[in-house]
Parts: sequence; structure tokens; C-alpha cells
Amino acid sequence: MPINSKEIMFTPNLNRTPNPVKAEEGFSLVEVCVAMVIILVALLGVFFTFTYAITYNAGNNSRAQALAVLQEEVEKLRSYKFTPTITDSELQGGAKTPWTVVSPNGGTFSVTVEVDNDPFTPGLQDETTPTSIKEIMVSVKLEHPSPGWQAAVPARVYLRRVRGN
Repeated sequence: MPINSKEIMFTPNLNRTPNPVKAEEGFSLVEVCVAMVIILVALLGVFFTFTYAITYNAGNNSRAQALAVLQEEVEKLRSYKFTPTITDSELQGGAKTPWTVVSPNGGTFSVTVEVDNDPFTPGLQDETTPTSIKEIMVSVKLEHPSPGWQAAVPARVYLRRVRGN
């Protein structure tokens, strides 16, 4: 049958689904809650990572201060005389009384020095017999360590002094 311009043929499509109702568009409350929980877990992970990094860096800062104090004390010990005629009292054998040093950044450090007159014999020898070599142990530890294992570990160095001319 020919179609003329005034007639419009309508053929229903039976496979077509009806248009969704506007009220059914968007996310359900359950989907929003699940998304919020996922975002919260991710943000907590980031928060704990930042907290760990700050604590770790604070420990490294304290460790760097301890190493600076240690270097200063070692330089003082290296400047003392150890010759056949003169040995400064700071290089006499034995354990020295620990003292505290305050760094420019405000950290309080405990400094311990032990001078061994005979490093080849086990133990700490503090005899006054003349020796040609001394082993000196210097240890610096933060008195009130901040959180983190780096600040609790003492900075320690062993050096040997040979009698000079």
C-alpha cells in the first residue's frame, strides 16, 4: 500500500523497554555508604603514612644533631697533646664522668668518654704506665629520645691515638 504524506504508519516495537522513571536515576544510599568507607580507608592509610614519615624524619634530625655533637667532642680529643713529654689530663686512662651537651637546636645529649691505655688487652686499662697507643671511645646519646628508634641509638666512635713526637 503506498504511503502518502498525510498518512503515517505506526509500527510498535515490542522489544523496546519503557523509559525509566526520573526518580530512579543516581546512586543508592548503600552505594554512597560503600564509596565513603572506601575513601575513608584510603585517607587513613595516607594519614598513617604521613605520621610515620614525620616521626622517622624527627628521629633522623635527632641523630644528625648527635653526630654533630660527637664530631665536636672527637675534634676536642684530637687536639689534646699526647707526646713523650706531655700527655693532657683528658687523655689519661679510664672512664670519664659523663656530661651533658645542649645542641644549638635544643637537644640535650649525654656524652661518655673512655680512654683505654692498652687496646690490645681486653677490658679498660687505666694504669698510669706510659703507653704509645690509646684507644678512645666517645658515645653521644639523646637524653630524652623522641619517638623513633633512630634517636634512641647512641652515636659512637672509636679512635686510636699514637704517641706523637
